[in-house]
Amino acid sequence: MNAIIALCHFCELHGPSVLFHTQAFHSREPQACRSVPSGHPGFVSKDPDTKISYVSSQYPEHPQLFSIVRQACVRSLSCEVCPGREGPIFFGDDHWGHVFSHTFFIKDSQARGFQRWYSIIVVMMDKIYLINSWPFLVKHIGEIISKLQDKAIKVYDQEQNQCPERARRMNESFMAPGDFFRRQRGGDHFRPLVTLTKDDGLFKWLHQWFVWVLKAGGNRMTEKLLEGPPTEDVLIDMEKQEGRKLWQNINTTEDLQQTSPPETEEAGAEGDADSTAPVFTSLRHFRQIIGSQGFHSIAHHILIGNQIIIRGEKRVTMESIINVLKSLLPMGCCRIVPYSATYEDSWKCNFLGLPLVAQIPAHVMSSEYYAQLPEKGPAILQKIELALENENLSSAVVDACLVSLKEEWMNKVKVLFKFSRAGSRSREDTLKLLQVLEATEEDTQMLKFWMTGLSNQHRTHMLSSAISTSPPM
Repeated sequence: MNAIIALCHFCELHGPSVLFHTQAFHSREPQACRSVPSGHPGFVSKDPDTKISYVSSQYPEHPQLFSIVRQACVRSLSCEVCPGREGPIFFGDDHWGHVFSHTFFIKDSQARGFQRWYSIIVVMMDKIYLINSWPFLVKHIGEIISKLQDKAIKVYDQEQNQCPERARRMNESFMAPGDFFRRQRGGDHFRPLVTLTKDDGLFKWLHQWFVWVLKAGGNRMTEKLLEGPPTEDVLIDMEKQEGRKLWQNINTTEDLQQTSPPETEEAGAEGDADSTAPVFTSLRHFRQIIGSQGFHSIAHHILIGNQIIIRGEKRVTMESIINVLKSLLPMGCCRIVPYSATYEDSWKCNFLGLPLVAQIPAHVMSSEYYAQLPEKGPAILQKIELALENENLSSAVVDACLVSLKEEWMNKVKVLFKFSRAGSRSREDTLKLLQVLEATEEDTQMLKFWMTGLSNQHRTHMLSSAISTSPPM
């Protein structure tokens, strides 16, 4: 967590002042120790995993950081306070940094009003990160404050029991002139926090807490570099996860078992646990086994949306084939039944695993789509085959190439979907659009099938924009 956390105090002589601070130094060298003032060892903790050193001292050594922390301290104990003068508040700007401040009181039997005013501040330049950390900071800094107040209350109660008349004398003393009050009270007037809590290891304890807050606050949120908007596969995956959560919330476990398809119940079928069963690890591996011509036909069927039925004795082998072949399609186009004892219609799934004893209906075998393909395949198929044929490309590069090709053609599908929903168009208009998209009529069947794989979020957005931009009747 790229921040500075500090304990501040409102002194009756000097006003707001910084008592203690902790900051992280992202360095492999122990040069961070230089920020510890000479004459005081300070506290240093090192994280060997991240190579970060956490250093605690009274003030930051860097002049600019000192000014920022000092400014935050003054504001946290003067003008930037919440109602009641206790509690968390957020303030700041891009120049002086953004601050989370939690003000609180510590009991002191010798102080004006029997309490002293403190604050714990967290200073960051990243406003959004600090705002998102608000619940975390409120909870855990609140724990630190509660422990400090508990320590001070115990000392306060002990002192009150030892001298029960002290409170009355204190109230009378405040009626006297200031100089007389200071002479009577001597050096006990401004007592440090260590004395108020009677804990000599207090700042070591605070160092441990502050280090934990900085480390845990940095681990709870990670930044990811996004190269663009979410892909269709990401959106489809999110929608599927939301659907599964909704299904689990609506149905009980018994309902889920009753409504589960029978094929998922047969996990213990013969041959499932056979570790010697052959498996396919990649598209290139699959193509090498069945041959280039067989792969061309199967890939063509898959790309245009025909149902692929895998039959065999080893379920592990059939599932590995499906896992390999589904990489040819966008996630939204894959409707998979990895294993079923009976045939499932093509509208339910386009990848189906069947045992050898399962019967395929006659109407499926006699369908005009059964084992028949257009003469020329879609353009993407040729590019996929070229990538698989190139032995200089590793499996990781081939996978990246497939992702790139699918994204390229899904963008064309989005344009065609928008075009088809914008109103009736002639065949000439469609051909002109295909020419602009660098697609041909041979790609039309594939584009229409891939259109079914668009996410609901994208469909809703496209339809709403089409309605809003349509001319009035």
